[in-house]
Amino acid sequence: MKAVILAGGLGTRLQPYTTFLPKVMLPLGEKPLLEHLIGWIKKNKIGSIVLCVSYLRKTIEDYFEDGDRFGVNIEYAVANRPLATAGQLKTAEEFIDNTFVCVYGDSIFDFNLRNMIDYHKRKKAFVTIGLSEYKTKLQYGFIETDKNNRVTGWNEKPEVKGHINIGCYVMEPRVLKLIPPNKSFGMDDVIKRALARKNRVSGFTIKKGFMDIGDKNSYKQAYQYHLEKLGQV
Repeated sequence: MKAVILAGGLGTRLQPYTTFLPKVMLPLGEKPLLEHLIGWIKKNKIGSIVLCVSYLRKTIEDYFEDGDRFGVNIEYAVANRPLATAGQLKTAEEFIDNTFVCVYGDSIFDFNLRNMIDYHKRKKAFVTIGLSEYKTKLQYGFIETDKNNRVTGWNEKPEVKGHINIGCYVMEPRVLKLIPPNKSFGMDDVIKRALARKNRVSGFTIKKGFMDIGDKNSYKQAYQYHLEKLGQV
């Protein structure tokens, strides 16, 4: 089995940190983000990795090379321009011939990936999406009305909750046929196409072990977390 890491994003929400570094190479403790991700994949007994690269890709390629130094085999799928999540994944098509894992390169994971893979196989799924429960309190009160616009209730700043996509998937290689080549295409578009074709899409919910690093605030939090783990604060 192979793991595909989407590592070609521009990281615009992390400017100015990503002016000279791709976001996957931002440091977390003593290692770049991508090295933490590769270490987690290796710990889950996947030793073959495809890195989908684009923006400042030489920085990534020069650091990781063929992966031998990290105990894995690394291949590179190259895009010459931003292609969004699924568009990046499409560039790895030539390397994929069996069930594979796909992860976004701007998150840290620490859950049992093997359990997710086993779940995917048991369900005979086309795609399995990693999920996490998310709760937030709205800043406004919700006014309830009936069809005649008569107010029937007032729900002051309610809490809403649901499942969010954590950016970790187990997929069958046929999913790549749903992605147009050389085109910016989102993973949400792929899932919608799969559902429209009645392909089985399963959700695998985790309770902990996910940290998103999509903007400056979340990066600072993750950086602080890793300093604390190293006992440097």
